[in-house]
Amino acid sequence: MPNLRWLYPPWVDLVVLTILGGILTGCQNLVPQRSVIDYTTSTPFIPPILLTTPTQPNHLFFEPTPTKQCEDNLSFIGDLTVPDGSQVPANAIIDKRWEVINSGTCDWDARYHLRLIAGSLLGANASEQPLYPARSGARAVLRIFFQAPSEEGRYRSAWQAFDPDDLPFGDPIFIDIEVIASSTP
Repeated sequence: MPNLRWLYPPWVDLVVLTILGGILTGCQNLVPQRSVIDYTTSTPFIPPILLTTPTQPNHLFFEPTPTKQCEDNLSFIGDLTVPDGSQVPANAIIDKRWEVINSGTCDWDARYHLRLIAGSLLGANASEQPLYPARSGARAVLRIFFQAPSEEGRYRSAWQAFDPDDLPFGDPIFIDIEVIASSTP
């Protein structure tokens, strides 16, 4: 075999042997070492849990608040019967009617109602009355039957419209009467 020492300097052998030694030493560190696990002091392994997000909202956690697409309003136009300050006999049945307009953008349906907000019930059969169904922009006649008290004096009963969410809206309407002694022969 020919002498090849003249092709590379002698220190190259040292570098090559050092690199090979480092590689072989490093490979020994890659061999897995067995160890004894003391389960009395170590924390047991708990595998991770994959949580998925639902594609549909879960109604158990929250319910989005619906936004109202229209606005409620009621505008008083005038008294059709029993003008304010009318004198009525004691115990008389009063057929009170108001003309109003649905000046909002919502149509009134069976979920809308009138509620007593001040004054006396004046014999009305309930403190809550259905609101006449009316489309937005339509005029409506509201009607409640009252009974005048047996005692003389000035009486007023005020009512307000309420939406399906039980929120008041619009102009209040009222009856304002003066009860006088009935004239019986």
